[in-house]
Amino acid sequence: MSAAGNRLVERMAARRARGEKALVAYLTAGDPSLEETADLVVEAARAGADVIELGMPWSDPSADGPVIQRAMERALSTGGAGGGTVDKTLAVARRVRAASDVPIVLFGYFNPLFVYGEQRLARAAREAGIDGVLVVDLPPEEAGSFDAALVGEGLVRVPLLAPTTSPERARAIAAPGGGFAYYVALTGVTGAGHLDVADVARRVETLRPSLGGLPLAVGFGIKDGPTAAQVAGVADAVVVGSALVRAIEEAPDAAGRRRAVGALVSEIKGALGGARTYC
Repeated sequence: MSAAGNRLVERMAARRARGEKALVAYLTAGDPSLEETADLVVEAARAGADVIELGMPWSDPSADGPVIQRAMERALSTGGAGGGTVDKTLAVARRVRAASDVPIVLFGYFNPLFVYGEQRLARAAREAGIDGVLVVDLPPEEAGSFDAALVGEGLVRVPLLAPTTSPERARAIAAPGGGFAYYVALTGVTGAGHLDVADVARRVETLRPSLGGLPLAVGFGIKDGPTAAQVAGVADAVVVGSALVRAIEEAPDAAGRRRAVGALVSEIKGALGGARTYC
């Protein structure tokens, strides 16, 4: 799947064409507030994030570990409750889009998107400035109508791959995808486990021929600059999520949260500048 003029597709293609590694940064909409999330996203983009994953709060985030679970609980209590989670997350995207052209991927679980309506969601996301959607729990066999809705609005769906994904399965998962393919480096939840870069390298080498040319981003387990540089040696992009969310959680105030986000993104982006191919 491709989308002419799509910011996400163009940003990833540009980074690859220049031989540069992209940084994808995850933040939860509404943590610590809807207004501050937009400011933190803009700060992350200023500090070097190439793509933002904007997490939509959900009460049952089964793929996420304790750090992001707590963020979603905070978000639901501060701005996502009352059945307005989708609209309020899109409102954050609109605030960001007014200040930045950073590509935004709406990250979430399918239940609230399904209830919202696939066609309605695709249209509202495009109007809010969203470029792609990543749905954690939507298998490709069930995604046909959703993919069609996204394509109709010029959006792409980012596919997910796991350590247990076979090359044949990867081909089916990646075929309707766009922007990049997200390889989940650990068989666990976000923020958990030890990252074995050598194992990631072997799996990436096996899966890459099945991706139809999609750039490959690796996430789960990336906590700092050194880890990101290692992973970038085998991938086109790295994804940092729990480490950023934890930095937001631990900062004492709004100014501290902004400094923490900017510092961590800047550190990781700087490390990516020196990344070399793993061998």
